[in-house]
Amino acid sequence: MAVMIGVDPHKGSHTAVAIGAGEEPLGKLRVRAAAAQTEKLVAWAAAWPERTWAVEGAGGLGHLLAQQLVAAGERVLDVPPKLAARVRLLEAGDTNKNDPNDALSVAIAALRSRARREVAAEDYAAVLKVWSKRHRDLSRARNQVTCRLHAVLCDLVPGGFSKEISAGQATRVLEQVTPAGAIAQARHELASQFLQDLRNLDTQLQETRKKLAAAVKANHTTLTEVFGVGPVIAGTIIGDAGDISRFPSRDHFAACNGTAPVEVPSGNKKVHRLSLRGNRRVSHAIHMAAITQIRHRHMRCPEASGQSIN
Repeated sequence: MAVMIGVDPHKGSHTAVAIGAGEEPLGKLRVRAAAAQTEKLVAWAAAWPERTWAVEGAGGLGHLLAQQLVAAGERVLDVPPKLAARVRLLEAGDTNKNDPNDALSVAIAALRSRARREVAAEDYAAVLKVWSKRHRDLSRARNQVTCRLHAVLCDLVPGGFSKEISAGQATRVLEQVTPAGAIAQARHELASQFLQDLRNLDTQLQETRKKLAAAVKANHTTLTEVFGVGPVIAGTIIGDAGDISRFPSRDHFAACNGTAPVEVPSGNKKVHRLSLRGNRRVSHAIHMAAITQIRHRHMRCPEASGQSIN
């Protein structure tokens, strides 16, 4: 008998509920998130040879468990949390949550869904995702430190520093400031600490860019041949898109990353609006590549010269 096993993953535990083709519950199990979690789940599910696992958020909190099940030879489906929440709302009429009900909703969502996304073993794209995320986190941290440094400089230097500041510029500004009094001295010391944080982040960003560039080169992608696409943008797109074969066409990929306009018809008028859905990271990466091409119109891209991009 074909069985669908829904899994509600958490940091400390995982709850699994098995259902049959008629959506009737066949059993449930809760295991601690530990080294033997996969073995316990597979041993419990051995009673149903024709089984499929449905993990909620297999790209997020349930990522490790889903990959472990795939490595164990199991068939695993990825169920978005929003889809499971809709099933729970339609079934119970409310959004009350508990682990067994959540796992049951995941299993029902996977059983009813027509567009099932099967989880595959990670490939080299996961390396690009790791380093692109690290670069993104460091960039955000650097922006925060820079803004705080700017704020302190406004209290030390008349007019502050209006332009984008670097570690070298901040050093020269602080060298020209002679603090008068305890308050100015405290602000000067705080600015010096922000400056040291900025230097550390610049060093980490430089190292991360090198690792990301090496990972993109090892991926043998032709994406960097597109003008405006460097290692950071390529790493973001490939890392988040994953296996490109999961998109039947370029239109599906455009809908996934939010670059496809949304048609909003009204009467005899056909109006298109900007889509706010999809993967915003990939959408931002494509946007930055487009901005680069607009700023350098004199540079010819492969599309303009008739070349194809694989």
